[in-house]
Amino acid sequence: MNSSPAMRGLFGFIAAAISVLTFHQGMIGLLHVLNLPGLGTGMPYPTDAVPPLGVPRILDLCFWGGLYGLVFGLLSPRFTWPMWLCGLITGIIATLVGSFVVAALKGQPVGSGWLLTNWIRGLLINGSFGVGIGLIFPLLARRAPLPA
Repeated sequence: MNSSPAMRGLFGFIAAAISVLTFHQGMIGLLHVLNLPGLGTGMPYPTDAVPPLGVPRILDLCFWGGLYGLVFGLLSPRFTWPMWLCGLITGIIATLVGSFVVAALKGQPVGSGWLLTNWIRGLLINGSFGVGIGLIFPLLARRAPLPA
C-alpha cells in the first residue's frame, strides 16, 4: 500500500461504509432472526429519520462508521498485526466510544447500563463491523494508483 494519506483515508471511509452495510447490518440481521434472550435487535437497515437533518438512520450509520474507517486508513501504515485483527480492535474501540462518550452525550445510561447482554450485543455488532473494515480496506487499497 503505497498510496497517499488522502487516498488511504478515502479508501478507509469507503471500506467502513461498505462494512456497515454488510458486516454490521448482517450481524444485526442475524441477531434479529436468532432473537436470543437479551441479544435480540431491531430490523437491519433502519430508515427512520435521525435528527437534526432527518437523514435515514442507515446513512447516518454509514457516515459515522466511515469516520472510523477514515482513521483506520490513515493509521494503516503503522499496523503490524493482521488487518482483520486491527479492524476488530477498531470495532472494540467503537463499542467503548458508543457506550461511554455517545451515551453520555445523548443522556443515555453510560456503560450500556452495565448489562452484560448489552456489551455482548455491542461487541458482536461493532466487532463484525471492524473485521469488515480490516477485510475490505486492503482490497480497495491494493487497487490504488501508485504515486507518479
